[in-house]
Order: sequence, then C-alpha cells, then structure tokens
Amino acid sequence: MNIIPLLVPHMPTADSLLPYLRRIDENRHYTNFGPLNAEFERRIAADAGRGWLPEQVTTVANCTVGLELALQALELPPGARVLIPAITFAATATSVVRVGMTPVLSDVDARNWLLTPQLARAALAAGRIDAVVPVSTFACPHDTDEWDAFVRETSVPVVMDAAGAFGNQGPGELIDLVYSFHATKSFGTAEGGAVLSRSVERIKRIRKLSNFGIDTSVGMLDSIGTNGKMSEYHCAIGLASFDQWEDTKRARRELSARYERALARDCPFLGHQAKPAGGVYPLLPVLLPPGASAAQWGERLAAQGIQSRRWYSPSLHTHPALRGVRTAGPLQVALDIGERILGIPFYLGMSDEDIARVCAALAQANQEGGSP
Repeated sequence: MNIIPLLVPHMPTADSLLPYLRRIDENRHYTNFGPLNAEFERRIAADAGRGWLPEQVTTVANCTVGLELALQALELPPGARVLIPAITFAATATSVVRVGMTPVLSDVDARNWLLTPQLARAALAAGRIDAVVPVSTFACPHDTDEWDAFVRETSVPVVMDAAGAFGNQGPGELIDLVYSFHATKSFGTAEGGAVLSRSVERIKRIRKLSNFGIDTSVGMLDSIGTNGKMSEYHCAIGLASFDQWEDTKRARRELSARYERALARDCPFLGHQAKPAGGVYPLLPVLLPPGASAAQWGERLAAQGIQSRRWYSPSLHTHPALRGVRTAGPLQVALDIGERILGIPFYLGMSDEDIARVCAALAQANQEGGSP
C-alpha cells in the first residue's frame, strides 16, 4: 500500500549548504556566537520588520530552551504562576516547570483555539497570575497589539510561544517572542530557535543564560544558566533556509489553498481553526464532528495507508505528568476540541491525488461514524 505520510520536512539541500559550510571551514569558528550566527540574527531581525535590530534577537539551541531562558530572565519568585493554554505542545508546560514555576492552565477560544488576552484577563481577575505564555497554536498568529495592551494595563509579563509560527506571528513591542526552527516547521534549521525582545537588556540576559550564565567580560559565572547556544552548522542551515524562504512561503500557501478547496468540497462536515488566509502553515489540523474520536478516526485512516496525529491534544491536564495541575476555571472548550482535533497529511510535494485520497478517507470515516 502506498503510504501518505503525515509530514515530510522541507529543508535546504546539501548543495545549497556548501557555501556556508565552506565559510565555517575558513572561519574555524563552530559555535559560541560565531560569524554565521551573527548573520543569521541579522536576517531574523530584518524579517521581523518594524525597525528590529540584531541586538533585539538571540539564537538558542531550540524553542524549549528559549522559553525556559525567557521565563528565567523574568526573575520571578520561585513557584510563580504562569498561565498557559490547555491545548498546546507539552514543551510549553515543561518549560514552566523546569524553571521552578507553576503552570496554570487556561481554556482556549472556541474559534481560533488560542489563549486570548480576554481569557487571560478573566484568569487574572479570578486569582494570581505572574506571567502569561500564550501560544501561536498551529501557527495561528495572535494580535500583538492586544497583548501589548494587556501588558501595559496589568504589568503582567508575556512570553509568546510562537514555536511553529515563523512567517505568521510577528513580534510585539512589550512582549518577548520565541520561535522554533525544528525540521518540521515551515522554516527549519534541523534544531534551533530564536528569542526576540524590544529590550536589548533582556536579550543580553537571555544570551548570557544560554552560555551557562557566564559574564564573558570578566569570565565569571554570575547566574545559573545552561548550554543553550546554536551552532554555526545549524546557522548555516538557517541561512540556506532564508535563501529559499520566499519560494517556500509561496509553495506552502499554494498547498493550503488547494487543500482548503478540496476539504470544502468533499468534507463539509469538518470544522477548522479560525486563522488568517494566506498564512505560512507547517501542518493541517481539522476538527472532527461532535462526538467523534480523533483516536478512532486516526485508526480508520491508518487502515487506508494515511498517517495522522492528535496534534497538541488531548488537553494537557489529562497527561499523566500533569495531573493535578492548576486550572484557571473550567476547560470546557479544551476538553471538547481536545478529543476532536486530528492532524492530517500536509507537506510540500503533496499531489492533488494525495489530497483527494485523504479527503475520501475522511468522508468514509464520517459515513461510518469513525469506528475502526
């Protein structure tokens, strides 16, 4: 049986990397914020727009480390309560726990599946919240003006987990933002990430923490950090990814448009996240009909050679390691959609025939009630 995979990473070819690898050979600088890292940060800042400077960007080994260091750099007291959405990848929660803070789960908006400023205000009115980590879930962007207003009104710091949203989620003026460049994202470096902040001092602190916490001006450890640096080799991949970025964005938008037309025509029973049209999306989640089980539908698709996954679900508080975690009110939406979100195949190179086969399998599962 011809298997349709869930995703296929889209990364630069070996030939496109060669010029950058040769520069590493010439520089003999392999990590520790080398010349390719500096160039990569310049290109990230330029992509952010609105007058962003390289000094407002620091690379990190991955998004998880970036989240941990951005939270640590807030210098909140031990056990600080950090509001996060109940529908998100596990690393959002583990980052909070690993820096000695306490995750507090929020419900999400029923339309866009995001932790919104309105939900954060409600949580703050009901109890103490020391920081908020909203997530650009499935690369759906937040309105950063609204989050800037939240920070301005409440003085509660916000660190945006924009892991998969490079190309969609822009930075704000008062919030920190963390990207992932994992191979499965729209923009990949195999492993890597970046933190953006308008505060140059914040970026300096996060950068120092990613280098163990050493004050390199005097060679002394003045805070407890970790080894969270991005190597020159990963930056080489990032620079090659930037070289093909415009083509990648066009191809992903074209795939999204073809898929949306097919799903609207063949699978009108599916729900969808409310997100901007024309975005650069790394994956495709759909919302199954009420009462359906994503696990059962996944088995049905697998029997037809179609891979799927329960992206970022079920709700975090149902995971064994997070049972008993605090919640900010009921999680009605998260519990509902957490059982019905299913990630379906989405990758560059998918043919119209592949898309039609996925749609036909979904239609059949709907007819049969999704039972394996």
